[in-house]
Amino acid sequence: MRQSFLFRLGMIWMLGLMGGAEPPYAWADQIEVQQVQTPYEAPPKSQDAPDVSILPNENPLSPEEIKRAEALLPLLEGKQEFWAMGEFVHLGEPAVPVLIQALTMPSPRIRYNAIETLLMMRGVAGVPALVSTAKEPGEIPRVREHALRAAVRLDSAKAPEAIEVMAKDPNPSVRKAAAFEARYVRRKAVISILIPMVSDDERFVALSALQSLWILTRHETEFHDWDTSTKQDRETWSSEWTEWWDTNKEIFEIPEPHRPKRSS
Repeated sequence: MRQSFLFRLGMIWMLGLMGGAEPPYAWADQIEVQQVQTPYEAPPKSQDAPDVSILPNENPLSPEEIKRAEALLPLLEGKQEFWAMGEFVHLGEPAVPVLIQALTMPSPRIRYNAIETLLMMRGVAGVPALVSTAKEPGEIPRVREHALRAAVRLDSAKAPEAIEVMAKDPNPSVRKAAAFEARYVRRKAVISILIPMVSDDERFVALSALQSLWILTRHETEFHDWDTSTKQDRETWSSEWTEWWDTNKEIFEIPEPHRPKRSS
């Protein structure tokens, strides 16, 4: 099609030169172009696809399945780690006791992926082990923080003891994780843990604790410049929270969380 058009244009050019007419480009801008809209048909409505997912196993594992699950543990690190995690998810909560064994294996990658797998499979039975991992001072911070995060999301009622231990850890990133995750634990016990953290040596830890306190209590304090505060400033402001809590802790109830309004 394009070649045919170019051929005709070339012939017009040659005839124009032979007849002394102006070359095509001299009158090409005088050609009227009309836009044509092609008919539009909307795509067909999508149909709901059938649910072909395989439900997690709920039956106790057989001895063969237990051996298979134990053989998966080393595979939680390496090229097949995602496949191994998926296999544990398919085995379901009956595989939690086997998966907990990974929390004490030498590889930090295996320990981290075991925590992630427990979270994926909603392995509530593994929360006590996650709390123990979060409290373990010899564990690396990244694994401890992830263990606390998973424990909070699986069963937040069991998390305060881990938050209390991590709030006093020498590593500021561990303390910050405790202060941050506390906002998702709707228990009065975490408030008494958070208030001393407002005077933390590290400003970013103190700010996380303060934000968690605001979220949990909605208590309005006087305005303070926390971003430029010194430790002495934060100690003074922490005492304000302590005074408020001593007065109100017997009657205080954690308010319902804010829920976004649905657009009409």
